[in-house]
Amino acid sequence: MTNPPRKLAFVLAATDQGTLIVNRFDYRMLNETQGFGVGHELLHRGSYATREVEIVRGLLEKRRQFFGDGVVAVDCGANIGVFTVEWAKAMTGWGYVLAIEAQERVFYALAGNIAINNCFNARAIHAAVAATSGVLRIPRPDYLTSGSFGSLELKPSEKTEFIGQPISYDDADLTPVQAITIDGLALPRLDVLKIDVERMELEVLEGARDTIGRLRPIIVVERIKTGRTALAGVIDVHGYRRFDAGMNIVAVHEDDPIRKHVRVDP
Repeated sequence: MTNPPRKLAFVLAATDQGTLIVNRFDYRMLNETQGFGVGHELLHRGSYATREVEIVRGLLEKRRQFFGDGVVAVDCGANIGVFTVEWAKAMTGWGYVLAIEAQERVFYALAGNIAINNCFNARAIHAAVAATSGVLRIPRPDYLTSGSFGSLELKPSEKTEFIGQPISYDDADLTPVQAITIDGLALPRLDVLKIDVERMELEVLEGARDTIGRLRPIIVVERIKTGRTALAGVIDVHGYRRFDAGMNIVAVHEDDPIRKHVRVDP
C-alpha cells in the first residue's frame, strides 16, 4: 500500500561538526539572500557557532586542568545539540554534558544527534528550565513551515520575536512541558552552565541560585534579549566577573583560578 504524500522536514546532514539531524525549514529569511537559524547555518555553511563552541571548549579544558576529570557542562536550550555534541566529543573520557530542550520535536533531533555521534557522555532531558519546577504551557510552531525554531520564546512578551511564522500563545494552542530548575538537579559538580533560553535567562538563573552559590560554575548566557544590565544585576551578586563574547556574557567567579587566564571586562 502506498503511503500518502508527506513533507520531509528533518534530514541528515554531513556537517563539519559531525553527522546531524537538521530541520531544513529551520530558518527565517531577512531578505532574498540573508537568513538565520541553526538549520540554516548548518545547511548553508556546514557549521554553526564555531567561535562559541571553541570558547566553551577551552573553558572546559581549563576546568579539567584545575579541578580534574569529571567535568560537567549543562546546556540549557540545547536545540538540536550542536554545542552538546561538540563538547561531549571533546570531553570523551573526562567530562559529561547534560542537554535540556523544551520543544518536543527539536528534542527528538537532539537525542538522535547524541546517539548518532556516539556521545555516551551526554544525556538529553525534555524539559523547560525555569525559576520553579512544575508544568509550563508552551507554543507549538509548525515544523513543516519555515521559522527560526531556536528563536521561539516559550512565554509571550511585549517584544516577542517574530521567528518567521505566526505563533499563537492562546491557551488552547499551547502544549504542556515539564519545567525544571537547575537547583532541582542537585548536581554534585557543575563546571559550565550555558543558558540560551530566549528571554527566560533571568528565570533560569533564579532557579540556579543555590547551585551557583555552592558550585560556582562558569556561566555562559546569551544577552541579546534579556540585556547585559539585567543579567549583570543577577550575576554580580554571586561574586562573578564578566566579559562579552559575541552574543553571550561569560562570567567567571572571582575565586576561580581560571579567571586569571580569561580576559574580563567589568
